Amino acid sequence: MSDKIERREDVNPEEGERKYGDVEFADPVNNKYPVDTPEHVRAAWSYINHKDNAAKYDADEVKKIKKRIRRAAKKHGVEISDE
Repeated sequence: MSDKIERREDVNPEEGERKYGDVEFADPVNNKYPVDTPEHVRAAWSYINHKDNAAKYDADEVKKIKKRIRRAAKKHGVEISDE
């Protein structure tokens, strides 16, 4: 599994920072899927598990993002499905 997530052409990383501030993102390259609060962790998990959102990444990238979301969920005491 690659540690690198590719820069997406359909995303402006500055938009994520503008919207959420200087927070931790499960996709820090594109500033997608903030995981700084329990609410954001739940939302990130929900969004990355939508087929249309996951389809914007390759399989290794999705695994990496999910791993980061799971780590944040544990940190924030959030239970998420095994999906």
